[in-house]
Amino acid sequence: MTQRLRLAALVLGVAAIAVVVLLTVSRSPSHVRDVVNGTGAWAPFLFIVVAAGLSTAFFPYQLLAGASGLLFGTAGGTPITIAALMLAAVTQFSIARHGGRSAFDELSGPRITTWQDRIERGGFLAILYARIAPFSPFVLINYVSGLTRLGMGTFALATLIPVIPRAFAYTALGGHLDNLDSPEAIAAFAVLVVMGIVGALLAWNVAGRPPPRTILTRVRRAVSEI
Repeated sequence: MTQRLRLAALVLGVAAIAVVVLLTVSRSPSHVRDVVNGTGAWAPFLFIVVAAGLSTAFFPYQLLAGASGLLFGTAGGTPITIAALMLAAVTQFSIARHGGRSAFDELSGPRITTWQDRIERGGFLAILYARIAPFSPFVLINYVSGLTRLGMGTFALATLIPVIPRAFAYTALGGHLDNLDSPEAIAAFAVLVVMGIVGALLAWNVAGRPPPRTILTRVRRAVSEI
């Protein structure tokens, strides 16, 4: 199999699985909960495997975390959600790394090579910033990272740090959909707001814009000169 065909097979395979999941699996936390509900002591382990598999097919991780909250509550569901998302991330990274990176490297042009080099030079911070950014595509980042020469350990650590607060937030919301005034739900909203603000500031800084402190200093200087 040529490198071009190998890469095409990987992309088409993942896309086909994603379409099948989209057409056959209800995008509802309660549906995911029902798949593993009633399995007793095996429920956490089964949920982690099912959730990681669905995530590989681009199933929204927010819904998976919500299902974890419905099943296990906030305290029990948060570590289970973290484990599921990390298994999903590592699996997707490995699929891209072993299934398409060599082909991708061979077929890449100068522009793609420059983009790869930028991610690899940024390493930990490049992945961390991408994870924290608002509305960051969790699954896409996993697959794309596997096409670079970034180390698995660096990728995993940069993924884990933002996954922890997001896993808590969406798990708490999933477990308290009928009581959004609860302390857990309020804390979850606060975490998401803070992460959104931090992500926006990081994106602003990476884009080469002056930091907020510099902007305030310039505004004060302009006001004092009036």
